[in-house]
Amino acid sequence: MRDVRSDPELQELVRRFVRPDRRYLRLGGSLHRMNAAERSTFLRDLAQAAHEITPAELGILFEGGWRERKTAAWLVAVAHRTEFRDLIGRLLLASGGPYAGAAYCVALATFGTAADAELLSAYLDHYLSRPDLDYDQPTVLGTLLYLDGILSSDSASGFIAPGGPWDRWLEARVAAALDPHDCRQGIERLCALVDETAETFIPPVHGSQQP
Repeated sequence: MRDVRSDPELQELVRRFVRPDRRYLRLGGSLHRMNAAERSTFLRDLAQAAHEITPAELGILFEGGWRERKTAAWLVAVAHRTEFRDLIGRLLLASGGPYAGAAYCVALATFGTAADAELLSAYLDHYLSRPDLDYDQPTVLGTLLYLDGILSSDSASGFIAPGGPWDRWLEARVAAALDPHDCRQGIERLCALVDETAETFIPPVHGSQQP
């Protein structure tokens, strides 16, 4: 992992892409609490950043801490850079830090293919058997349900069957019941934000037409 405190290259990318307008904090549910003018400006700037950043720069952000990884995943989702699918899947499964898991899920949900569902299922296969690890299990399951709706598939059915892995995970944690369909709705709202952001991007005009 690269440390922003001692890495000038990462520091510059954080300055350009992570910290403007407290981007890394606002990505997610807090976007819904902005007023119309703030939201419009924030989404427009996010879309611009998503198309401006290079693959190499994204790779560096993914080597940083949770702020950098969370922001990178959103930028990947907005610009639909599916070449980062496998890396995001590995980072999600590794669960090497807090706060970025939901952003990884947003990216995979935005890609919206069977390959993304397989990555989510692999996570659930591993982490629903670990009630001692309270990570991103609800969000991942909600994302898988969301993809099932898009793909007309039933990848989540085995996890949420009565007495199945989801129920056993909840029971072992002695936690209040969580409805995975509520988690699905949360991911659906975040994916709508990604779509809204992508629609604000105005491609640059190269050159000008002669009269």
